[in-house]
Amino acid sequence: MSILSVRDVSQNFGATSALSDVALDISAGEQVAVIGASGCGKTTLLRLLGLQTLPSSGQLAALGFDLSSPSRKGLREVRSRIGMLPQDLGLVPNLRVVQNVVLGRSGKRNVLGTVRDLLWPSRVEREKIFKILDRMGVAGKMYDRTDSLSGGQQQRVALARTLYQGAEVLLADEPLSSVDPARARDVLELMTGLSAEQGITLVVSLHQVALAREFFPRIIGLKKGKVLFDGKPTDEEISTLYDL
Repeated sequence: MSILSVRDVSQNFGATSALSDVALDISAGEQVAVIGASGCGKTTLLRLLGLQTLPSSGQLAALGFDLSSPSRKGLREVRSRIGMLPQDLGLVPNLRVVQNVVLGRSGKRNVLGTVRDLLWPSRVEREKIFKILDRMGVAGKMYDRTDSLSGGQQQRVALARTLYQGAEVLLADEPLSSVDPARARDVLELMTGLSAEQGITLVVSLHQVALAREFFPRIIGLKKGKVLFDGKPTDEEISTLYDL
């Protein structure tokens, strides 16, 4: 069953074309890597899949919500079911870890509810967050300021925020950019493992072709805003993608 659908989508920023006539479907629970050189449109594609921006043309749907529909009722609710992991992780540096995780549910709460949860999370919620952080291996950092953590630890907090959010889809933009190369494999093992365990649809943009091939059964190659291949690429397709 397709839960992310892109139909002939193009995205322009002024005279610059970021994506051109992209068409793809992603099924529930699928694990997909998007690769390509810098500036090929990976970030733009993930933002579109997360319903964070409108396409210049074409049709876009996520979790049954059609972004091209004249009615925007329910858009906020659908966005709350999609976890976005941007390159900068989107954490608030001067807040404690537990507070950053609490913010994962801000899309499902009104302003007063979010403030209350942020300042005085209940014992039940604290226990839930502790269990998630423990799964991430950073439970001991629960009350530390987030900016005191290493890049790898902050990434685990960002993942914990997505799990607490209850996201059905996780879109991760260059998740290996803030971790040591030696830990890159650990990060992908954690992400794909969580995806498999909880049935979360996972779409990750990567530069590392070898890791994409190792961890993802489906790889989408973007070149100058167009889909060059979709599936398991050959060495020749990889060479063409990067002009090798």
